Amino acid sequence: MAKVKTTFFCQNCGTQFSKWQGQCTSCKEWNTIVEEVVQKPEKNDWKTSTSNTSKRVSKPLKLKEIDSSQDVRLDTKDAEFNRVLGGGIVPGSLTLLGGEPGIGKSTLLLQVSLKLPYKTLYISGEESQKQIKMRAERINPNNETCYILTETKTQNIFKQIEAIEPDIVIVDSIQTLHSDYIESSSGSISQIKECTTELIKFAKETNTPVILIGHITKDGHIAGPKILEHMVDTVLQFEGDRNHVFRILRANKNRFGSTNELGIYEMQGSGLREVSNPSEILISQKDEALSGNAVAATLEGMRPLMIEVQALVSTAVYGTPQRSATGFNAKRLNMLLAVLEKRAGFRLGAKDVFLNITGGINVDDPAIDLAVVAAILSSNEDEPLQTDFCFAAEVGLSGEIRPVQRVEQRIQEAEKLGFSTIFVSKYNKITIKPKGIKVQLVSKIEDIVDFLS
Repeated sequence: MAKVKTTFFCQNCGTQFSKWQGQCTSCKEWNTIVEEVVQKPEKNDWKTSTSNTSKRVSKPLKLKEIDSSQDVRLDTKDAEFNRVLGGGIVPGSLTLLGGEPGIGKSTLLLQVSLKLPYKTLYISGEESQKQIKMRAERINPNNETCYILTETKTQNIFKQIEAIEPDIVIVDSIQTLHSDYIESSSGSISQIKECTTELIKFAKETNTPVILIGHITKDGHIAGPKILEHMVDTVLQFEGDRNHVFRILRANKNRFGSTNELGIYEMQGSGLREVSNPSEILISQKDEALSGNAVAATLEGMRPLMIEVQALVSTAVYGTPQRSATGFNAKRLNMLLAVLEKRAGFRLGAKDVFLNITGGINVDDPAIDLAVVAAILSSNEDEPLQTDFCFAAEVGLSGEIRPVQRVEQRIQEAEKLGFSTIFVSKYNKITIKPKGIKVQLVSKIEDIVDFLS
């Protein structure tokens, strides 16, 4: 047994100190520094059985000598999950999934593990086997390839892995695991780093993909040291609102694919349903045209979406007019209101303005600027826009309508959903000639005001 050594870590940011102090000099938090054991006894490998067989020492290779053949990705049978990962699970990769409590992280990965045609080991440190079975029976009760293990000690987990030899390992969650080589409690910085290191070594040596669920803090960051996100290959974020049934899966980091992809799910009693055409669910169905509604053609990653922008402009009851935006940047809303007042002559300084992006999603795409302006004008004049109009352009400070990227993809999506006219910047280079939709080119904000008035 090696000598035990202790040091001090900040539980908030992970900074290491040689002695205890009241305030962390890195994150400025008070009373977050605790003493933890860092020296661990010598261990041979992640394998439970000691082996005296000699290992081959790696040596440097020339770039042309490295085998460039790509491993075949494992199909998860979930189109949205595959899209976010970049086409499927890469063998030997380590994926970390984070999200709010109760948002559906465990349901998503249990559903994926029950769909997989490969031998899957689902390890849970939070639920019993009976609890997992109750949830699995709602999703897919006839699966024969998924094994459930309730265990938190990594040494016991690796014993079962050696016995079962699964193709994929799913751990729920990394904060519940602990190793005998670290004496601190589960969820501490030392335990998270040690358990993740053991799982990375196992994944790389056996070419077995591992998917981890990670808890998040009240600030929305994954709990534990920031190095956890650096160690893994892919970091996924599962987002949503408990008041809405839709969930969004994003990739914050992906070594094997793009981080611009987006997966959308609908929470149902039988699990999460993949939403293949989110534009239809993000646009509300109305029997009559209402003022203050406009449809924007936006992009989430590589996927075009048609979203509905709702605006309400009313006379301010109190002295200071209110400016409120849900799903849209409030500062950008103020900028667009200033442009309308300066360039188009609309006096909105004494009026309340409320803006909402339907569906409970947040949009950062500047291409919805024109739709926001159109919705505000419609509500201010109390005149509804035609329901088959949509918009895709950015508004500049001087009132010019600026071009946006991949406008042809937006036009094709609008045409597919039956819109008759799309407003875009005349400075966009458009090579396609759509037959079912009219492309209306505009150059300045006054053109929109004249067209809609």
